[in-house]
Amino acid sequence: MAIGDIAGVHVERAVAEFDERGRDAFLARYGFGRAVRYLLSHGGRLYDSKAIIGVAHRFLPGQQALSPDDFSGGQEHAVKRLRELGFTVVDVRERRRLEGLRDRVARLEVSHASGGPALHQPITLLWAIGRARRGEERLLPWTETERELRRLIERHGARGERPHPDHPIAGLTRAGLWELPEHPAEGPNAHGDAGPHRWFAEHRPVSGLARDAHDLLRDSGEARLTVIAALLDSSFDGLDPEPLLKETGLYDEGATGDPGDATAGFDPLRYAEQCAAIERLEPRDHGRRVERTWNAPLRSGAARRLALARANGRCRNPRCTGQPDDVTDHGEPLLEVDHVADLALGGRDHPGQMIALCPNCHALKTRGSRREELRRVLLAVAADDHARALAAASTG
Repeated sequence: MAIGDIAGVHVERAVAEFDERGRDAFLARYGFGRAVRYLLSHGGRLYDSKAIIGVAHRFLPGQQALSPDDFSGGQEHAVKRLRELGFTVVDVRERRRLEGLRDRVARLEVSHASGGPALHQPITLLWAIGRARRGEERLLPWTETERELRRLIERHGARGERPHPDHPIAGLTRAGLWELPEHPAEGPNAHGDAGPHRWFAEHRPVSGLARDAHDLLRDSGEARLTVIAALLDSSFDGLDPEPLLKETGLYDEGATGDPGDATAGFDPLRYAEQCAAIERLEPRDHGRRVERTWNAPLRSGAARRLALARANGRCRNPRCTGQPDDVTDHGEPLLEVDHVADLALGGRDHPGQMIALCPNCHALKTRGSRREELRRVLLAVAADDHARALAAASTG
C-alpha cells in the first residue's frame, strides 16, 4: 500500500503512540530524526509530520511502518497527505522567518517628535509593504523612492516630520530591514539630518526592502497583519491611520489574507498570534481602550478568516438543522461569518465575538423572530470556541 491509503484514523493512532512514548522514544523506535521544517499541529501540540505518516502506515492492514528512506516528508508527500486528510501542518521555517521579522520591527530605534513617535519609518515600511503585496518591484531608483515617500510623509506625517526619506531609510538599513545592494556596507549613519541627506544626495542609491522581508510580506497575510499591527500600535496612538492605509493599499480585507486561507486547516498557535495582532489594532485613546469600534477592513478580514478556520468547515450553531453539503467554486464550505454582538451596538470586530454559520442559520440569527434568544446562544458558543482555541495554543 502507499501513503495515499493512509486515513485520518491511522494518523490519530500514530499521534496517540507518539503521546504515549514521548517524542524522543517515538522517533528513535522508528528511526526518524526531528523535523527541521514541517510539524503536524494537532490538539494543541506539535508532531514531526514525516514520522507520523511513516508510523501511520503500520496501521494499514498487513503493513508495517515506513522507514525515513521509503518516502519524502516534503510538500508533495507526507505534508500533502496530511493536508488532504484535513490536518494542519505548520511550516516551522516560515514561522521562524515571521518571528525574526517581527523582532526586527520591534527593535527599531524610533526618534520622537512633538506628540509622540516620529512617523518616518512606519510610513516608509507601510509604503513598501503595500508595494510588496501588489507584487511590484522590490528595488527602486532613488529618484522614485524619494518622490513617493516625500509625498506620503508630507500628507501623513502628523507630528511635524520633515519630508526627507533619507533619514528613515538609513535607520531601516542599519536595522536589517532595508537594502542598498550597490553599497554592501551599512550605508550612512542614521543619526542627525545633514549626514544622511548628503550621503543619499551624492550616491542616489537603488534601494528597497531587504529581500527576506519583502518576500515574506509579499506572500504572507499573517506577516502583513503582524507588522502592520506592530507599527500602528507603536506609532499611531491618537492618530487615524485610515488615510495612510488606504493610500498604501493596505486597508481592504484582502490585505491580511493568503490564497487558500479558508481551507488551510486550523492552527491554534497561528490563531493566538493573529488574535493578539487584531487586538493591537483595536481603538485606543491615550493607552486606554475606548467604547467605540474602528471597523477597519484590514482587521475585519483577518478576524473573519480566523473565525472560519476555527469552525473547521461546519456551522457553529448548535441548533443547526443541516448545513448544505455543497461547496463554493473554490472548494470552501458554504459558511458566512457573523458579528454576534452587532458592531453598531458596541460589539467587537474580534474572533471572540464572531461565529461561522451556514446561510440558513445566519438568516435566522439576523431576521428570525427568536433571533435575540439565538444571539445569546451563539455569543456563548463564540466565546467558548475562542477560549478553547487559545487554550490549545497555550499547551502547544
